[in-house]
Amino acid sequence: MTGKLTIILTALLVISALSLVNARYQARHLFIELERYQAQARQLDIDWSQLQLDQSTLGKNERIEQIARTDLDMTPLTPARTQYLTEGAK
Repeated sequence: MTGKLTIILTALLVISALSLVNARYQARHLFIELERYQAQARQLDIDWSQLQLDQSTLGKNERIEQIARTDLDMTPLTPARTQYLTEGAK
């Protein structure tokens, strides 16, 4: 009777140990995946900040150009209106 009980307890102990190893493996795997997703989220935050900065910069340039055209009656420079200076020319 004790021999059967020992075998059953040993089998339960081995099954318990294997399930513990499996649980730790899955936890490690999930932790690595979590770290990967967090790094990706950080990169997306950096990209989003860069896009917002680019948008604000482009918006400022467009606003300045609009004010120059409407309020100051300025026109863009064209090659026909450009005067080139050359060295030694009279």
